[in-house]
Amino acid sequence: MQRYPLWKGILLAAVMVAALLLALPNWFGESPALQLSRRDRAAFDDAAAALIGDALAKAGIPAAEVYVDGEGRFWARFARVDDQLRARDLIQREFEGQYAIALTTASRSPDWLQALGLEPMSLGLDLRGGMLLVYEVDTEGAVTQLLQRLERDFRKVLRDARIPYQEVAIAGNSVHVTLRDSGQSEAARKALLKYDPQLTLAPESAPGTVTATLTEAGVRERQAFAIQQNITALENRVNALGVAETVVQRQGQNRIAVQVPGVQDASEVVRLLGKVATLEFRLVDPTNSPLEAERTGRAPLGTRLYRQRDGSPVLLKRDVIATGEQLIDASFAPSQGEPAVSVRLDSRGGDEMLRATRENLNRPMAVVFIEKERELVERDGRAVTVDRSKEEVINVATIRGVFSNNFQITGLSAAEGTELAKLLRAGALAAPIIIVEQRVIGPSVGEDNIRDGTRALLIAGLALFAFMLFYYKAFGLIADIVLLTNVVLIVALLGLFGAALTLPGIAGIVLTVGTAVDANILIYERIREELKVGATPWAAINAGFDKALSAILDSNVTMMMSGGVLFLFGSGPVRGFAVTLMIGILASMFTALVGSRALIHLIYGRRRRVERLAI
Repeated sequence: MQRYPLWKGILLAAVMVAALLLALPNWFGESPALQLSRRDRAAFDDAAAALIGDALAKAGIPAAEVYVDGEGRFWARFARVDDQLRARDLIQREFEGQYAIALTTASRSPDWLQALGLEPMSLGLDLRGGMLLVYEVDTEGAVTQLLQRLERDFRKVLRDARIPYQEVAIAGNSVHVTLRDSGQSEAARKALLKYDPQLTLAPESAPGTVTATLTEAGVRERQAFAIQQNITALENRVNALGVAETVVQRQGQNRIAVQVPGVQDASEVVRLLGKVATLEFRLVDPTNSPLEAERTGRAPLGTRLYRQRDGSPVLLKRDVIATGEQLIDASFAPSQGEPAVSVRLDSRGGDEMLRATRENLNRPMAVVFIEKERELVERDGRAVTVDRSKEEVINVATIRGVFSNNFQITGLSAAEGTELAKLLRAGALAAPIIIVEQRVIGPSVGEDNIRDGTRALLIAGLALFAFMLFYYKAFGLIADIVLLTNVVLIVALLGLFGAALTLPGIAGIVLTVGTAVDANILIYERIREELKVGATPWAAINAGFDKALSAILDSNVTMMMSGGVLFLFGSGPVRGFAVTLMIGILASMFTALVGSRALIHLIYGRRRRVERLAI
């Protein structure tokens, strides 16, 4: 009689119970659902939930379940995606502006599983449906934006220090200042260094000149900052769309991948994510004629010609009071029946606004809306980038009182005001972005992928199970049980680590099931060889496991290395395949070395004498 160590048995049983619990929610699956939260951030009460439920029932939209979760959010679960979309459109129409609506999925697991916090593993876009966007960040444009900001700030710093200048201009990676009085060069240098101690000021090339140059390290730092800032801004914009489980991540050196599962209106996503929208607050020039400037095509010194929304010209001063970069928060809040965007500036912007309004009471101030987009178009057979910029004055109002951080902007429609608030609240993009890849996957395609992937896994598994059972008999049955356990472990680990299952991930599982049996075959063939040379059954079993160990480790370590390389240097579907492959290798080693031995002891270990093995 051979005894299996008790502690190993307890460990194996604990691992399998945990794996079954983690994998069980995937048996029940998920349903398309809507998640609603009140825009005033208050919790849903039973009356509000019942009102929405009645509206759905009246419209003939069947909801499998309607409830309010522990965080005060309303959930409605549906059997079909079509019902989910119809319900979203109904709620948007009947309860306009009251709720933030997110397209998501809800688990069909029993309450006791959900109470344990166990959820099905998340599905990738190719299985769930949705949209994939890959943006390329114009890192050179980020440096240009920085230089433009330095140019604008240098003018203000010199003006505040009462140092007259002739010109402030950008030249290469430098901002060149030419002073009217060459004797004030040192004063100008001190003022600029006080503004930013990190500035690198070049030696004076000519009397009365100061040059600030970006170093190579400074350029690289700005480019890295631009990518990170764009990731943050895109995350905020995606969240503003009201879609759950979105993913925004860096891809390669200067690309950002955005995954938006469950989205149906692709044009809205592209339009909102790719915009560079900001504001500038400028004083109106009341002395010169904008009509004359339009006729001659030349604006007076210190001014710039803009157009208002009705097409009429207006002259604004070049000095900017505050910009969207200094904005902390923005929200759409109708005022006195008129659409308005409430704006809050940071301390620096608030101080400038306070100074400007105090010094210019009863004078007009304008709000300039700047919108930039960059897209990839084909011209003469070549892909080229095209910048589209739109600048218009959306509001001109007389300053009737002194204000600083908090004020409102009017002159927009309700839709424009809502979108502007989203874009400003999300933050401006630190550099222009270009769409280099765009894919939309419908939910029906995702369902087909799941069905086809599952069918491939079943066919491969059944063929493998039949072969092992035919060729290795009782030991083949043990291998089949181990392979089933291996699949359960893979699903459990994917859910535990929060990895999304993709179509290449299913291919990884199929491959893992095929290769996982290699370890069992190595062990069984070793046992056969030992039996042929006359070893006793238990001696053959022990020798089979011991002598096959090095070969099993070698083959699995090389596969793990391959998976690691794919994960490190791959992207998107390739990484999904690599994650599933590496998790499958770990699971197969555990089940083959520990699970197989435990089952062999369970079958043969209780016998006093084992005459022969069914192998």
